[in-house]
Amino acid sequence: MARKSLRSIRKSIAFFTAVGLLGLTTGCSSPTSNQAEGGPVEIRFSWWGNATRAELTNKAIKEFEAANPNIKVKPEYGDIGGYFDKLATQVAANDAPDVITMGGAYPAEYANRGALLDLSKVEGSLDLSKMDQGALENGQVQSKQYGVSTGANALAIVVNPAVFQAAGVALPDDSKWSWDDFAKTAEDITAKSPKGTYGTATVLTHDSLDAFARQRGESLYTQDGQLGLGKETVQDYFDFSVKLSESGAAPSASETVEKLNVSTEQTLMGMGQAGMMLTWTNSLTALSKASGAELKLLKLPGETPTPGIWLQSSQFYTISARSKHTDAAAKLVSFLVNNEAAAKIIQSDRGVPSNSGMRTAIQDLLAPQGKVEAAYIDQIGKMDFAPTFIGPTGSTAVSEITARINTEVLFKRLTPEKAAEQWLSESKAAIGK
Repeated sequence: MARKSLRSIRKSIAFFTAVGLLGLTTGCSSPTSNQAEGGPVEIRFSWWGNATRAELTNKAIKEFEAANPNIKVKPEYGDIGGYFDKLATQVAANDAPDVITMGGAYPAEYANRGALLDLSKVEGSLDLSKMDQGALENGQVQSKQYGVSTGANALAIVVNPAVFQAAGVALPDDSKWSWDDFAKTAEDITAKSPKGTYGTATVLTHDSLDAFARQRGESLYTQDGQLGLGKETVQDYFDFSVKLSESGAAPSASETVEKLNVSTEQTLMGMGQAGMMLTWTNSLTALSKASGAELKLLKLPGETPTPGIWLQSSQFYTISARSKHTDAAAKLVSFLVNNEAAAKIIQSDRGVPSNSGMRTAIQDLLAPQGKVEAAYIDQIGKMDFAPTFIGPTGSTAVSEITARINTEVLFKRLTPEKAAEQWLSESKAAIGK
């Protein structure tokens, strides 16, 4: 996921709810199918990402327009930091793009408020028959298809072997390493590297809390939309986070906050100043390009005996329930996930394709880093891991809660115990449980 915006999420969701998005449910039950019998139409397509993603996506759009001369696509894209704030405002003002890229729990968040189209209504223009079953299920909310997976993604530890070598630290064996091994390795790298280079680029993230829980036989959310983890797990998570920072394994509190919403190129890993970084696999190519290094992927620490990792859709293509051109929008989505020309342009930028035919089409085109990512996803796909439950309505605020409380812990304004209590209280309130 893809990475998620952490700024003003709760405010954004509250805003579009307050303006009356709930009223869209009935108003959008029969979207205008549109297009005056094949006449020319224009649809808007929104996504977030860096300049490279914009370049690739615009090339794919031109291929689509060439194949569909009566459909013009207007691109709308920007940095992840303000993407969902802008989208919330657009939806509340009944001005949403026709095709909307989403990630994480956002499809459920918007679908439950009536803002997204049930894709069964455009099945004549949207072919999902070649998609992996797991990928299809990732885009479903209450058994209805609202999102189409752009590709598979997984958490990993990205490592820069050059930083390890310069520090004289051996690469860990990811088949058996623990979180304590991770912390010790990171601390050693920092101690033996120039000032400003760290063993790990960040402390923990919201996603790693999910993995932390799963490794303990718990989960961030349960199938019925409750929180699925206890106080001890959350407390241990915050305790480990602050210890990484205190030991120097990770940056200080102030440095961590400065890096919360920076671009890929501005991360410590992107600048070649980190040995390791816990992040999503689809960032490998961009991080490699930014750092100029041949980066590798390792499995998360602590994966034995209970795996905490899971396969997740990197992003989702969704269609606005208020779109006046739903068939044209569906044709664009279908093209992006099923057309070889589009696949060969986008490759693994939005995750490893969820259509096996597209995976085959791009295999020989992938750069070395893309092949590393595809091999890692293939390895993860063969593992026996616990099921993943999409977050309930309100869960998009939980990532913001995690980041904010983690900041309080790093600055010593909250103890890990008090932080765990506050996290549980605020997260339960956010999802209404």
